[in-house]
Amino acid sequence: MIGRSILALMLALPAAAAMAQTSEPAPAQPAQTPAPQATISQAPAQTAAPAKAGLSLAEFQARREKAIMKADTDGDGKISSAEWSAFQTKRNAKTDPAKSFARLDADKDGFVDKSELDAFFAKRFAKLDANKDGALARDEMPGHKSATKPAQ
Repeated sequence: MIGRSILALMLALPAAAAMAQTSEPAPAQPAQTPAPQATISQAPAQTAAPAKAGLSLAEFQARREKAIMKADTDGDGKISSAEWSAFQTKRNAKTDPAKSFARLDADKDGFVDKSELDAFFAKRFAKLDANKDGALARDEMPGHKSATKPAQ
């Protein structure tokens, strides 16, 4: 009897410590001692660090790459200048497709691949992340109604 109580207490302590570190109030404990398995299965979920508010670099890159790679009409994993021009025309882009393609094609091989997009969007992310916290808040993203407008 005492052995079970000590075991239950030892298993409950890490969960209680994890709950104390979170900003949420701890759930009400039942009158009975919980089964050891229930305590163990709950502990990892409660010790996870809360996610940062905003868009991370990886999320930013993934979203932008998904949109840009729609230009890859032949499915070879890279975008040619012709594919880019057709994509920009379809989108009614205001910029010259040749100039924007040249900015993306870092190695000047005539194709834009995932690694070039990763590098391009990492630089873009760094410019947008005004407070340098590693996440883009809504007001740091261009086009959002709360974003600061550039000086004219």
